[in-house]
Amino acid sequence: MINQKKSYCYAMSAVLIWSTMASAFKISLRYLEPIQLLLYSGAFATLFLGLLLVKQGKFSLVFRCSRNEYALSVLFGLLNPFLYYLVLLKAYDLLPAQQAQPLNYTWAITLTLLSIPLLKQKISALELLALLVSYCGVVIIATEGQPFQLTFSSPLGVVLALTSTLIWALYWIFNTRDTRETVVALFLNFLCGFPFVVVYVLIFSDLTWPSLPGLLGAAYIGLLEMGISFVFWLQALKYSVSTARIGNLIFIAPFLSLVFIYFLVGERILPATFVGLVLIVSGLILQKVAIGRV
Repeated sequence: MINQKKSYCYAMSAVLIWSTMASAFKISLRYLEPIQLLLYSGAFATLFLGLLLVKQGKFSLVFRCSRNEYALSVLFGLLNPFLYYLVLLKAYDLLPAQQAQPLNYTWAITLTLLSIPLLKQKISALELLALLVSYCGVVIIATEGQPFQLTFSSPLGVVLALTSTLIWALYWIFNTRDTRETVVALFLNFLCGFPFVVVYVLIFSDLTWPSLPGLLGAAYIGLLEMGISFVFWLQALKYSVSTARIGNLIFIAPFLSLVFIYFLVGERILPATFVGLVLIVSGLILQKVAIGRV
């Protein structure tokens, strides 16, 4: 099954998709509220994952889970897609894409912090340095290059972007307990999370049919961000000699994302954004060095 060239092709395809998502979020939010964008993109993602299971001949596994596993899917569905994407999309609605994207990228750092109390893991001095470097980058980006004044273009947007990293990290920590086939679990998570989205829409928004640009944006996000990129990454892992061979490719995504943000969204990329992003990625690389993954 090892085919490193094929693994790199799948991995780079996933990275390319992830690189376009900040622009896709920002453009789609011109036509849809965050919760409506989540509603329609989540519907596309759930349909895609269901059809994928049918194609793989694994759809029957959806009905073979235990009661505890279905309960887990309700919890996971509450975290992702409901809370995670609701908070993240609201952050993108309030912040420039060049700010929201790097701030959300610090979820791996948040995961390390949460692992201390939740998984009883110890943290080394190098990992502490990695945290400090990354969060210096966060402050530079959030303050648009004025870290000592601590003035934010949207304090709520910054809080929401960082909160999304907390939700995502919690999702992955809890997900370590799930032993089901990966696509089956993800499909059930989306299926169980969908009612939360619908109830939120009925209470706080309106259930209306979106405009064509909004619908196309939701389809792009649902099919590629929530579905196809995930499958591509799984394929990359399957064909790779090791996770480390392709894991470092994800550091390309935030820099490539700035290119798409500039050309597609039309934002002028601030020098502070690039400096802060370099610090965030440097911290993530330091973190990987500390735990011996590079």
